[in-house]
Amino acid sequence: MQRLKELRTKKHISQVKLAMDLGMNQNSISRYETGEREADYETLLAFADYFGVSVDYLLGRTDNPQISK
Repeated sequence: MQRLKELRTKKHISQVKLAMDLGMNQNSISRYETGEREADYETLLAFADYFGVSVDYLLGRTDNPQISK
């Protein structure tokens, strides 16, 4: 999930900090970012809420990070 890494680095957040904030481990974050592991629905929602973007944006289905109302 390339967008996860882009969002994280843009906000100057380490993998360790993101993992701690979301109750995960750093290894999981790394695997999501490299595509070695796919996030489940709850994890996608957690990432989207954390960064204030839509799940579609995280998945690359849109280039608009805004959440539709």
